[in-house]
Amino acid sequence: MPKGWYKKGENYYIDYYANGRRKREKIGPSKTLALNVLRKRKVEIAEGKFLDIKKEEKTRFKDFANLYIENHLKVNNRSWRNADWAYLNPANPKSLVSFFGDKYLYEITPLMIEQYKRERRQTVSPATVNRTLNVLSSMFNRAIDWDKAKENPMRKVKRYRLDNQRLRYFDKAEIQALLDASSPKLKAIITLALNTGMRRGEIENLKWQDIDLQKNLICILAQKNGEKSYIPINEPTRQVLMAIQRHKDSPYVFCKKSGEPHSFRKSFETALKKSGILDASFHTLRHSFASHLAMSGVDMNTIRELMRHKSLEMTQRYAHLSKDHKARAVCVLASQMDTIWTPDAKVTEDEEFKKIVSQIESID
Repeated sequence: MPKGWYKKGENYYIDYYANGRRKREKIGPSKTLALNVLRKRKVEIAEGKFLDIKKEEKTRFKDFANLYIENHLKVNNRSWRNADWAYLNPANPKSLVSFFGDKYLYEITPLMIEQYKRERRQTVSPATVNRTLNVLSSMFNRAIDWDKAKENPMRKVKRYRLDNQRLRYFDKAEIQALLDASSPKLKAIITLALNTGMRRGEIENLKWQDIDLQKNLICILAQKNGEKSYIPINEPTRQVLMAIQRHKDSPYVFCKKSGEPHSFRKSFETALKKSGILDASFHTLRHSFASHLAMSGVDMNTIRELMRHKSLEMTQRYAHLSKDHKARAVCVLASQMDTIWTPDAKVTEDEEFKKIVSQIESID
């Protein structure tokens, strides 16, 4: 069989490569037509006129990155500079732009992305690599929408499998060490995060107009759907907010001298190093908020509401931290049915609960 065409069923197909990508086209039942189309494709490729890449070859990755930032990130993500920007910043030698910058969009293949994965994995966690790949996939989806690309090579690239059962949170000793290693402003930010469960971007973009100290509520506007959420203010949070000196020309709670939002990612990483805390990030504060609630006996649905999770399934990862919630449940049954289970010796619910918890702790 001559290279470049084949027959499948009643139809003929042509098979060729254009700019490193394999192309297959169904022609029909005519062998002669298939050979003619194949010759035409080879001429188009040789002359650089192949229609499938003519539009794409004018768009380099670094140029499209600027379009993506201006027309997608800045429009749809209020905290864009603190999130996806890190993966696209040309000043970052490990960013997507640094790796793919001079490539045309159509030249970026799944194999190139796998090479980028391998290189990044040498210095960062699988979760960080996955987040970077999510940005790359989003970029190609926008490129397709904006007629800058024909397909998304990320569809053939697998993300790293993550151990979602593993849950990292700060214990009381780590929290104290972290606070001791922090500046006064960072202490206030950490205290706010630990007592509200707010995300870093939410704190960095927090404005005074979002805070109601009379009703003890913080209003958060969801970035994805525009829905409002209300976070209760407890006493530590209230004290922190009341102690902050407002900038006369800025609406932001935490801002620079210029009045712009204050990014505290680097200062937090410095505090982690000073305190000797390993394998943690700012998001660990949010996990700590939920984890300590669970360990204090707060029910999962309440934690879900405070974390602003859409489903209880997202919150269930904290359930195992609450040693006593199952013990309390069976103790309620024991107290209600006491005349049946223990007719000669009445055991109170509290006594039974303490007994079961002590047994659980002895196992741990």
